[in-house]
Amino acid sequence: MAAHRIPRFSTAYMDRSVDPRADFYRYAVGGWLKANPLPKDKSRYGAFNELDESNLLLLRSIVDRCARASGDGSANPVVSLVGRFYRSAMDTRKIEAAQFRPIEDLWRLAEGVSSPKDVAEVLPQLHVQGIEPAFHSFSKADDKESGIYAFLFEQGGLSLPDRDYYISQDFAKLRRQYLVHMTKMFTLRGLDGRTAGRWAAAVLRIETALAKSSRSRTELREREKNYNRMSISELGSAYRSLSLPKFIEDAGVPALPHVVVGQPEYFKALDLLLARGDMDDWRAYLCWNVVHSMAPFLHSAIEKENFDFFRRKLTGQRQPELRWKRSIRIIDALVGEALGKLFVEEHFPEEARRRADALVEDLRRVFTKRLESLPWMSDATKRHALAKFHNFRVKIGHPATFRDYSALKIDPGDFAGNVRRAAAFEFSRLAARAGGEVDKDEWQMSPSTVNAYFEETMNEIVFPAGILQPPFFDYKADDAVNYGAIGVVIGHEITHGYDDQGRKYDDQGNMRDWWTMEDKKEFDKRAKAVVKTYSAVEVLPRLHANGKLTLGENIADLGGVSLAFEALQGRLSAASTSAKKDGLTLDQRFFLSYAQIWREQMTEQEVRRRTTIDPHSLGRLRGVIPAVNHPAFDRAFPPVKGHTSARSARVGVW
Repeated sequence: MAAHRIPRFSTAYMDRSVDPRADFYRYAVGGWLKANPLPKDKSRYGAFNELDESNLLLLRSIVDRCARASGDGSANPVVSLVGRFYRSAMDTRKIEAAQFRPIEDLWRLAEGVSSPKDVAEVLPQLHVQGIEPAFHSFSKADDKESGIYAFLFEQGGLSLPDRDYYISQDFAKLRRQYLVHMTKMFTLRGLDGRTAGRWAAAVLRIETALAKSSRSRTELREREKNYNRMSISELGSAYRSLSLPKFIEDAGVPALPHVVVGQPEYFKALDLLLARGDMDDWRAYLCWNVVHSMAPFLHSAIEKENFDFFRRKLTGQRQPELRWKRSIRIIDALVGEALGKLFVEEHFPEEARRRADALVEDLRRVFTKRLESLPWMSDATKRHALAKFHNFRVKIGHPATFRDYSALKIDPGDFAGNVRRAAAFEFSRLAARAGGEVDKDEWQMSPSTVNAYFEETMNEIVFPAGILQPPFFDYKADDAVNYGAIGVVIGHEITHGYDDQGRKYDDQGNMRDWWTMEDKKEFDKRAKAVVKTYSAVEVLPRLHANGKLTLGENIADLGGVSLAFEALQGRLSAASTSAKKDGLTLDQRFFLSYAQIWREQMTEQEVRRRTTIDPHSLGRLRGVIPAVNHPAFDRAFPPVKGHTSARSARVGVW
C-alpha cells in the first residue's frame, strides 16, 4: 500500500526566485510544479487531487476491512453492503467470465424498438437503470416552491462533454476519433464491421441533432429561462411522440399537478426528431447508450476501449487509475452515505467540527457587517439580503442521519448488476419523493467528498468531512494558513448565495426578484467587469477563458478571499500582524495558502475541455486573480522600485 502523505501547506512549494508581482502563481507553487509532474493516471492533478488521494488511502483501509468482514456473515449491514460491493468490483475473474451478460436484457430492449412509441416506452426503463438517452430526468426542490420536490426534464442525450464538441471545427478531429471508437465498441459487442460503422454514424447524426438543439453552457446558467412549469396535460400535448406523461408513470413518479421542463425548444426538436427519425438510427442510439454507460463496469476489452477514447484521447490521461481506486470511486458515487458513515466514524473528530464552526461564525460576522455597510446597495434591498443571510443554514461533516440502504441487494459476485441495482435504487428514491415535502437534512455530496457547495433552494452552505483536512483545514497550522484555505472556501460558498444566480433566490430559497432596479444595475455593472477581467486571459493559443460561463464561481472566489482576509484580521492581534514565520508575514502566508490550494498540472486536452464545460476557472486563474485583486496584496508584497502592481484594476461584487 502506498505511503500516506498528508498534503499540508508548505513553503517548499514556492519558487522564491520569482517576483510575486510578476508571476504570483509561480512564486507560490513553482517549486511544487517542478517536483510534481502530471501522473500518468491523471489528466489534472493538484491540491484537490492530493487530498482526494489521501482520502482514498483511508477509504481503502476501510473497504478492505469491510470486504474481509462481509465474508463471514457477522458484519453489520453497512459494513456488509460496502464489503460486498467492493468484493464484486475487485473480482475481475467473474467480471471477465460474464462478458456482456450483465447488459443483455438492456441491449435486447434497445435493439427491439421499431416505432416512436417503442422508443418512448424504452426510455423510462433505461432511465430507471441510470442510463439516460435523449434527456435528463430527476427530482429536486422546486426553484419557486422550495419546500416541495419538483420533477424535472432537462436537455441531455450527448456522450461527448458538450454541444460544442459536435458543432465546433476545433473538435473535428475528435469527432472522427469518436466514430472510430463507437465502431470498435459495436464490433466488440458482436456486430459485423459494416453494421458497426453504420450504427456509429447513426449515433453521431442523432447526437449532433440534439447538440444543435441544445442551449449553451452559459445559457444554462440563466435560472429563470430554464424554469418552465407545464401541467401533465400540456406536457403530453406539446411532445406527443415522447409520451412524457407515460414516462412519468412508468418511472414510478407519483401523480403531479405539473413538472418543470428546462428547455422547451430542445424537447420540441427531440420530439420531432423521434417522430420523423429512422428507427434503425434510434436502435443504434439506444444500444450505444446501453453499452457506453455500462462500459466501465464490464470486462477488460470493453473497459479499455472506453478508457482509450473517453480518457486518453478526450482528456490526455495516459493510463487508468489502479482498480482499487476506481472501485472505491464507484462505491462512493452510488452508495456514498454508507461508505461515508464509516469514514467519518474514523476520520472526523468532534474537535474538527468545533473548529470549523468557529471559522464559519467568523466569516458570518464579516459578511453581515459587509451587507449592512455596502455603499452601493439601497436599504430596501439590504433588508432582504440580511433576512436571507439570517436564514442561512450550515452543514458540517456529515448528515445527522445516514441513508438507509437495507432494501438494496448487493451481490459479491455481480459487479455490473450491483451498479444497475444501486442506480435503480437511487432513481426510485428520487422519483418517489416528487411532489412531497423537501427533506432539509439531506446532503448532495458524500461525507468523504473533497468539495463544498451552496444550495439555493435550501439557502445553505455544506462542507463534507472530506474537505475539512489539510491542505484546506489543518488544526496544526496557524490561522493565516487556515483562513487562506478553508476560510476562503467558506467565504466562497457564502458569496454563492449572492452571485449572479444565487442572488435571485430569497430567504426561503425561492427564485424571486427582491432587488430594486437600481441595485440590479449596480450589481450588473460590477459583474460585467468580472466577466471582462477573466475573459481577457488566454489559457491556450487562440483559446480564452469564458468569463460568462465562470462568472458565478469567479464572483465567489473574489468574495471568498475578501471575506476570509477580513476575518483573519479580526483574529490577529496588533502585534501578530507584523510577526513572521518561515520569513513570511501572516498576510503573505494567507495569500500563499490561498494560491497553493489551486496548484495543479493539467493536459492540454483537459484545459480545452474544462474551458468549454466547467463553470470554474482554471486553477492558475483562481489562485492568482482574486489574490492580486485584493487591496492588501500590494501591502503584503510591496512593488519594488521600477515595478508596477500585479493588479491592473480592482474588480468584484462583495
